[in-house]
Amino acid sequence: MSPLNRRDFLRMGCCGIAVGLAANFSRFGVVNAFAQAQGDYKALVCVFLFGGNDGNNLIVPMDSAGYAAYQSTRGPVALAQASLLAIQPQGASIPYGLHPKLTEVQTLFNQSKAAVLANVGTLIAPVTRTQVRNGSVPVPDNLLSHSDQQAQWQTALLTGNSEVGWGGKVVDSVKGLNASGLYPASVSLDGVNVFCDGVNTRSAIVSPGSLTSLDGYDPNNPADTARYNAMQQMLSFDNGVSLVQAANSTVQSAFNDTKILSGALAGAPALATKFPTTDLGQQLLQVANIIHVRQALGLSRQVFFVTQGGFDTHSDQINSQNSLLQTLSQAMSAFYQATVEMGVDQQVTQFTVSDFGRTYQPNSNVGTDHAWGSHQIILGGAVKGNTMYGTFPTLALGGPDDAAAEGRWIPTTALDQYGATLASWFGVADTDLTTVFPNLANFSQSKLAIFG
Repeated sequence: MSPLNRRDFLRMGCCGIAVGLAANFSRFGVVNAFAQAQGDYKALVCVFLFGGNDGNNLIVPMDSAGYAAYQSTRGPVALAQASLLAIQPQGASIPYGLHPKLTEVQTLFNQSKAAVLANVGTLIAPVTRTQVRNGSVPVPDNLLSHSDQQAQWQTALLTGNSEVGWGGKVVDSVKGLNASGLYPASVSLDGVNVFCDGVNTRSAIVSPGSLTSLDGYDPNNPADTARYNAMQQMLSFDNGVSLVQAANSTVQSAFNDTKILSGALAGAPALATKFPTTDLGQQLLQVANIIHVRQALGLSRQVFFVTQGGFDTHSDQINSQNSLLQTLSQAMSAFYQATVEMGVDQQVTQFTVSDFGRTYQPNSNVGTDHAWGSHQIILGGAVKGNTMYGTFPTLALGGPDDAAAEGRWIPTTALDQYGATLASWFGVADTDLTTVFPNLANFSQSKLAIFG
């Protein structure tokens, strides 16, 4: 068994408590500031599609030659041309079609509120097919491994390991904008994850749909109050054991976060926007509720992490992706409508990421296998939408963009460029971008023109 480090200890001892305590505690005296001016506020919402979404069916060429080649190669996992949702990205020479279950995304794309970033992935430096095949240029570790690529997308560290994520480091970089913050500016709706942790940033963990009360605690019951006070005393007791003290501090922070957030939410008017009852829909509803009380929390910048699983479609991909992408489209659209309701649609940006893309060529189980570059969605009022950014790959097995012979696209846009674009819009100074994204200097273009 490997040695137990501090992070492991805290995760085992405190994660369950932290998740539970991210529920409401009781009414707490936080100033209700809903009537204040919006001020300088921005939020990033990372929607992580766990399992590796097949971007080849997210957006499909719709010209005659392009679709014919797509249909011929994809075979049983090809989408019928008539089912695709037509879009014409600005500046594109051919029309494209979105997956038929992305109805709401199509509407927002055509309204210039959503965009597609083509063929983005983990890259240490630009690399060609020849260089990949002869190993003359370094590539990220373990490209086809779920756990490694999930960690790399969250940390932007493509070799080795890191205990801090780029979401947390982005919050680190703008800490002065949250100087009066009463609550963590980095929030996970999916338990403990590295994305939200910074060098100096402590994240909060919130469970969707459970911000009501501490389990088993009634503030009007003297016995419950006595037990709560006793726990507070135990947490503040200095027993001289550093790991235990660190754990106690983490739990105490969770208690404090819970009281502050519950107090803010207690004074908030309910949102009128209806959210889907899916897990992703409820995660994004919780994010919207927290953004709704941003002023009471004293925050000008926030980062959120939400997730949807099930994208490892090695079999029965058509049916699986139909359900998955419908859920994604409906949830992201509802969240956007909530930002409009709150008057912050120009200040909040959602963006998708995933482990990796999937092979263009299907496997024998009517599914696809692990690949590399893929396409992502960016959505929000500040996005210069109705556009496809990056470079769409040449859809040819063994072609110039294929790392092998099955259609594993070599990314033409790096995670670092994608993240730096989002971070820069968020307020991170150009001089700090390479601290957050260590490979950014290897690319001639550091940022994309996704925002106006």
